[in-house]
Amino acid sequence: MERGRSRGMLALLAVHAVSEYWRLNRKPPVTAGLVAANTLIYLRPAFLDSILPTLNEVWFNPHLILKHRDLKRFFLSAFYHVGESHLVYNMVSLLWKGIQLETSMGSVEFASMVATLVGMSQGITLLLAKSLLLFFDYERAYYHEYAVGFSGVLFAMKVVLNSQSDNYTSIHGLMVPARYAAWAELILIQMFVPGVCFLGHLGGILAGMLYLRLKASYSGPDPLATIIRGFTNVLSWPLRFVRDFCQHWRRRRISGRGTVGGSQIRSTSGTWRCRACTFDNSGRLSVCEMCGTGRDGRQSSFGLLNQSHDLSLEELRRRRVERFGR
Repeated sequence: MERGRSRGMLALLAVHAVSEYWRLNRKPPVTAGLVAANTLIYLRPAFLDSILPTLNEVWFNPHLILKHRDLKRFFLSAFYHVGESHLVYNMVSLLWKGIQLETSMGSVEFASMVATLVGMSQGITLLLAKSLLLFFDYERAYYHEYAVGFSGVLFAMKVVLNSQSDNYTSIHGLMVPARYAAWAELILIQMFVPGVCFLGHLGGILAGMLYLRLKASYSGPDPLATIIRGFTNVLSWPLRFVRDFCQHWRRRRISGRGTVGGSQIRSTSGTWRCRACTFDNSGRLSVCEMCGTGRDGRQSSFGLLNQSHDLSLEELRRRRVERFGR
């Protein structure tokens, strides 16, 4: 399906997204990833064009999904959009809802919630379409309807976001209680925006309500969040290994000119090892900068005789404070 791409509205989306993230101290990565994924799927750059299914292959159609058990249509249709305005409207809404939810919930739990809401909203929409066919013979209206877009998930996110709010919010100029905002928007969009998928939006609202009910009744750990957390831990293991290695190496450094080592008296060229505290000193120094013991092990910088290798940790700390004033 060919689409005109002026990219005028996409430029506005990019400016809006950058400005929103710029003002945040903590940048929500999952929200950014969702916006980027939806935008890339719509733009279909050359490196993805051969991998991504076409729009005609992913339309959400209850008849085709059930007839062919087409999971590709079931899941991927939520991430496709038919036009620039369709994409931009949904992504601006996703930015606003996603930033608030991910900041309050945490990225792992938010990712788990989004994945759950995608499956729930699509599944409830499919169930509603099949039920209308069986009980009311609404075949043409919904069972063979084609739809794509992230709006069903956005309606579910709106329900979750406003579930505990006692405030009022504006829906296209109409002030309504925030907890009923999704229902008001469902009715207003259906009245004034032709061609929208009423069943998909309704499925999203019901999915949000079901998610809240299940979450309230289940006190154990979120299994999907546990899987996501484990997966991210595996992916981030190389970075953690490098970070821990660097931190371990830095901890071994006491100052810029030496390290604490073993029992050898001398180490590499240009340095000498204190016999009292085993600190490696620069060859230009005649006394140990850690404990003040002389290079020959007999005369300390404080005029004291060396007391062999049995200096306590507290004594070494005291000498360091006296020497460096810290």
